[in-house]
Amino acid sequence: MTEGEITISRRDAGELPGSPESPTREKGGGQPRGGRPKTFWIALILLALGAGWGWVHLHRPANEATSGGASRNGKPSDIAGKAPVAVGAVAMRDLNVTIDALGTVTPLTTVTVVSQISGYLTQVAFTEGEHVKKGQFLAQIDPRPYEALKAQYEGQLAHDQGLLDQARIDEARYNRLLKQNSIAAQTAEDQKYIVAQYQGSVQADQAQIDAQKLNLFYAHMVSPLDGRIGLRLVDPGNYVQAGAATGIAVITQMQPMSVIFTVPEDYLEEILPKIRAGDKLVATAYDRANVKKLATGTVFALDSQIDTTTGMIKLRAIFDNADEALFPNQFVNVRLTAYTIKDALAAPLAGIQHGAPGDYAYVIKDGKASVHVVKLGKTDGPYVQILSGLSAGDQLVVDGADRLREGAEVRIVSKTAATGKAEGGKAEGGKGGHAASP
Repeated sequence: MTEGEITISRRDAGELPGSPESPTREKGGGQPRGGRPKTFWIALILLALGAGWGWVHLHRPANEATSGGASRNGKPSDIAGKAPVAVGAVAMRDLNVTIDALGTVTPLTTVTVVSQISGYLTQVAFTEGEHVKKGQFLAQIDPRPYEALKAQYEGQLAHDQGLLDQARIDEARYNRLLKQNSIAAQTAEDQKYIVAQYQGSVQADQAQIDAQKLNLFYAHMVSPLDGRIGLRLVDPGNYVQAGAATGIAVITQMQPMSVIFTVPEDYLEEILPKIRAGDKLVATAYDRANVKKLATGTVFALDSQIDTTTGMIKLRAIFDNADEALFPNQFVNVRLTAYTIKDALAAPLAGIQHGAPGDYAYVIKDGKASVHVVKLGKTDGPYVQILSGLSAGDQLVVDGADRLREGAEVRIVSKTAATGKAEGGKAEGGKGGHAASP
């Protein structure tokens, strides 16, 4: 082959890789012009993936089941596929049948301290908001005008008393002369009536003096009862009028305290026999949010008629209110205990579900959930009376029922005894009462 043929063959085939004259090679070595070999980058990517998988594997929870139902040590998991639930027991207990109502705290006695006389208010002796005792000095009205009138009537009394004494002496003398036939009978008779007139004048004077004494008593104003006094309504130096509607202050009896509340007339058949029999119906007052218990008392009185516009009847309950938790005109929620069902079959209310079958509950037996349709009775707080469908000792799902179906395997993570005390941790599932129908 000639030299020309060799040159053409190299040009047609291109510079073969690895040849000294190839344009993809550098003169000084065998590395590509674009950088490192591809095998280097592939190895680097595989190394990063391996490091990431190792980190995830090492930081996975120790009790997490692997796919296929196996644990990390290769043994089958005993909790795989089991729903965590909390259960509560069905037991016999006394249930209080209660009536919920809205009420208003109403003091048994509220007094507006009003001046009985007119005059200048010279002194206010109480501190706003303090507790006062019956007979405690509260305020003083200028007594000088009434003292002057009292002195005037005392002078008039002395004058009329002197006339009366003189008339009585004349009467006695006329009676002696009449016996001696020294004067006419008419003169002696007239003197008797003169004495009676002066007696009337003396009595009128004495009444005027007593009236001024009473005014002086009213000028020194005292508390008519034990209670809390409110804000001052009149400042010293003002002229107050007798019987003014504003008054000096308002005193409210705090202990005991009453609550007036209303219940529907339908409850009369449960309440009225108890009241007639003299039973004490227990009433419990809660705050406006119906969360905090304020006081416990008893029903004191039932109103005499039903409100025709609302169909409600009023009741008054009395509370000791030793801590003054009930404050006048406060709105409260009242829970009235109408009667008690003894030894009723009761279940946790949280374990009752509602769906297509009606009222039902999930009962746990041998690690599986079973649907029991139930018939409910009265409710007492967190418990409900069971009329049929359950038995004492049954374990109901009270938390985690939203992920259950008939025959589902469960894992109990918390138990609630019949006393209401929980044992173990919280269930991981949702709350009872929101489950779909089975």
